[in-house]
Amino acid sequence: MQTVTSPDVSQGVRQVEIGPERDGQRIDNALMTLLKGVPKSMIYRILRTGQVRVNGKRAKPDTRLTAGDMLRIPPVRVAERPEMQGPSPGQMASAAEAVIFEDKHFLVIDKPTGMASHGGSGVSHGAIELMRAARPNDHLELVHRLDRDTSGVLVFAKTRAGLTGLQAAIRDNQVVKQYLCLMVGHPSKARFDVNAPLAKFVLQGGERMVRVSDNGKPSLTFFREIEQYPGARLMQATLGTGRTHQIRVHAAHIGHPLAGDPKYGDREANKRFRELGLQRLFLHASHMSFELDGRSYSFSAPLPDDLRKFLETIASKGKSVR
Repeated sequence: MQTVTSPDVSQGVRQVEIGPERDGQRIDNALMTLLKGVPKSMIYRILRTGQVRVNGKRAKPDTRLTAGDMLRIPPVRVAERPEMQGPSPGQMASAAEAVIFEDKHFLVIDKPTGMASHGGSGVSHGAIELMRAARPNDHLELVHRLDRDTSGVLVFAKTRAGLTGLQAAIRDNQVVKQYLCLMVGHPSKARFDVNAPLAKFVLQGGERMVRVSDNGKPSLTFFREIEQYPGARLMQATLGTGRTHQIRVHAAHIGHPLAGDPKYGDREANKRFRELGLQRLFLHASHMSFELDGRSYSFSAPLPDDLRKFLETIASKGKSVR
């Protein structure tokens, strides 16, 4: 039985019986789907003020739903806005062409740089919206995220079992996630780990940042040299934890920020690299692997042409890059 909604007309309250497709889902994530178009801030406000209830009890944002639960959703008023234009055929085709794997549980794309994982913050259509538009008959959920400037392996779930299973594996650090990145300068070792806790903070202008802090969450990245270039090293970064901007902040923390990084990078180095053709952050999600229900999954995406061509350029320029 699917999730069923029964409106209480007199009160404007919705009573939703949770179906098996939402079994185990966090209530905040469920509300974002059930209340399409409602801002996240409003969803967390009605949760914080106790207006959302599960089986008569007040719910918290991290409350997990169970099939058969009765979910009470209060009336939510949203100012009417002009209907948002859907993605263009070209945008949908670009997303569809990026598919590198599909089975009954997962759909995987090699996300191009510049494409957000999801809409919001000035982005009308992210990868998940584009894929849903391109695949209207599929139920797709975003399993994890990549920064807008980061290219590479991005996984969508087609089933509830796939979504909850992979997200649980990610939480339990049972997923191998590897990236290719270009570090500015020459790290002293070919293999090294960065074990430094990370904390989020907000600048006065509202920009969100991450920094190394004793009060932060434990964060671990394993770096291994792949190739040497004048003024830089191509590295493989394997995540021991999955914090926001982890690789970028850890690289900057040891004095070798990522090439092209506008937030944490070296301004002068970025200027030199930009003059040689690097127009983006040099960070690519190259590999993800895990096991689920006795099956092994392994997804890989090669280094994009723009990054490979840039490496060829700096290799030929020699000392002028240093």
